[in-house]
Amino acid sequence: MRRVYLWMTAGLIVTAMIALVAQSLPVTLMSVLILPAIIVELIVVIGLSALVQRMSPTIALLAFLFYAALNGITLTPIFWVYTRTGIAFSFFATASMFAAMTIIGYTTRTDLTKFGSLLMMGLVGMILASVINLFFASSVLYWIVSFMGVLLFVGLTAYDTQRIKTMTMQVMSEGNTDVESRVGVIGALRLYLDFINLFLLILRFAGGRRK
Repeated sequence: MRRVYLWMTAGLIVTAMIALVAQSLPVTLMSVLILPAIIVELIVVIGLSALVQRMSPTIALLAFLFYAALNGITLTPIFWVYTRTGIAFSFFATASMFAAMTIIGYTTRTDLTKFGSLLMMGLVGMILASVINLFFASSVLYWIVSFMGVLLFVGLTAYDTQRIKTMTMQVMSEGNTDVESRVGVIGALRLYLDFINLFLLILRFAGGRRK
């Protein structure tokens, strides 16, 4: 589990560093780079999730860090929309909420797997509602989806933490260090995605838009 959190933190640091560098580049250049970066990161995350068991631990880790770097590019527009103070506040609010929920997920004796299907249905519903709202541009639906999204990823953080803990215990009992490393990478990816999505949702409420 230390490996999971270490690699997740490394991914967040890579994302933050790339985003900070990219936001200082010309807007016209970044506008050209963002779409290809989105396409490549989708390919990487799907490939990593599907093929991680066939990869060497080193390749899997490098793929995760590469995905984190690409995400730094695609997150650059938040600096165009929100103030730095708002971004910093949202980040620390996310970190506090994430830490609380991952501790709960790690320490609770309640079996959270029974909530997995509900969380997945909620995630699908949130995505569909977001797509529908692209056409209707309803501010009410926008804020409802944002609020429900925060609750959803708070729950997913606890759920994923417990699931990763269970997977880690299983592979440790087998004594296969390569499998342990792969579980560490996929666990880091899941918690990383939970953190990033929670951050982007909280940013909607607390970001402070530029005037």
